[in-house]
Amino acid sequence: MKTITALLLLSLSLFAVDGQKVYEENCKACHLGMVSKADFMAQIKTIKAPPMVEVSNRLKNTLTVADDDEEVQRFVVISFIKEYLKRPSWNYYLCDDAAFNRFGVMPAQTHLSDAELQAVAEWVFDEFEDKEFK
Repeated sequence: MKTITALLLLSLSLFAVDGQKVYEENCKACHLGMVSKADFMAQIKTIKAPPMVEVSNRLKNTLTVADDDEEVQRFVVISFIKEYLKRPSWNYYLCDDAAFNRFGVMPAQTHLSDAELQAVAEWVFDEFEDKEFK
């Protein structure tokens, strides 16, 4: 039984989607990852979207839960990211006004599978934990 369980876990990990890879293949062309404000401003004329560190922090600070449960907040933020990627809209755009005026609403990422959406949303939440856009 232990062998079957080990093989099952190994096979699942082989098919796991890498959120960073999804970001690099689908998001990086528009969204820088970890960048300082100074470096971002130096590139502002060529950048197409806010940096992921700022997106991650903005979502975490805006989408809060009443009881401060970190796992619930993580679930809420990840769920929001997945839905926003599928159906972006100015109706629930959470960037500040300057970012909205500069970048507008991103195009829908309908080509991503549910597994890719989950993986990249988790990566956006986890990768920038305790990192600031300064």
